[in-house]
Amino acid sequence: MTSMQPMWWFALPVLLLPVWWHLRKRERTRTELLATARFLPAAAPQQQRVLRWSDLLLLLVRLALLAVLIAWLAVLAMPWKGDTVFIDASLESSPWARQQIQSAGMSAAAREPLPTDLWNWLALNEHEWRPDARFLILAPNAAMPALRPRLAHAADLRLSPTPPPAAPALVVRGSSLAAGTGTPSASTPAIRERHVVVVAPVERIAAWQALFAAFGTAGYGACRYVIDDTPTPKTELIVWDRHDSDPPPSWQAPLWWRTAKATGQTHTQQGLTWSAPDWPLHDIEAARALYERWQAATALPVAYPMQAQAINAARTRPLPTPLERSPEWLALALLALFLIERTLAHARRR
Repeated sequence: MTSMQPMWWFALPVLLLPVWWHLRKRERTRTELLATARFLPAAAPQQQRVLRWSDLLLLLVRLALLAVLIAWLAVLAMPWKGDTVFIDASLESSPWARQQIQSAGMSAAAREPLPTDLWNWLALNEHEWRPDARFLILAPNAAMPALRPRLAHAADLRLSPTPPPAAPALVVRGSSLAAGTGTPSASTPAIRERHVVVVAPVERIAAWQALFAAFGTAGYGACRYVIDDTPTPKTELIVWDRHDSDPPPSWQAPLWWRTAKATGQTHTQQGLTWSAPDWPLHDIEAARALYERWQAATALPVAYPMQAQAINAARTRPLPTPLERSPEWLALALLALFLIERTLAHARRR
């Protein structure tokens, strides 16, 4: 058991407050003088505090309530995970991955999918692993971070010697774009997908498919263009190659290619719009210029590759964790204890 905000444990002396309050509090009782008491010697009245079982139970509940509150503020965590293998989805069934796991002596280790932002994800979540746990990272490639990762656990990064085979450069979905290469099988390695929507006359659909298929083989890195009928949150581009109608107002995308009488660029509520009277569906040089302009405006920067290496533990404990990552069971226990405390306090006054 560890704490991500240990300074809160200095508030433990607060637990003395309920004890002090219960010892100091006295019940005020109303006294009535008896007629025969005047014949007795005068004596100062004495009060004696009788501790009832409900008082003791209420004190224990209040102490537990304060202790759980401090533990919740201190982000108490219980590391339960051991050695773990983080493996890319494209390498799960490869003989190379099985060989690396066996050579590292982690055949019995748990397996988890490789996070997208690996090093930052590990820095934020490694408090879930025991101090003696090890990480084995198997990936086809890795991006070099700005600084060397400083973790509280040892990590071994191993990269596959050969990249996974390329997948089809074009996927066509929807009934209006039926002439295409189809959806790749489940065994196709996961590569980057770029979603586009094409709305054009039937005689121009095949030309647009050929254009995006050529885009999929251009540039660096594996990429597959998925052509849909309607936009989704993943849609990067909408091609509206029609003169006789306008797109629905609800359609939105970061970039639009629209057929218009004049060439230009405008910003609308639906997204950035590039207009042209005719698109280069058959002109190779013009298509290359359009592709380079598109990539310059939207392409992600290429990360510097990281080499395979063993990273030793550089911290004695994980990084501090913010309060919103405190365990949910502590919040539920805090709520339950508060309800019990209010119920006992109300019953005690009756």
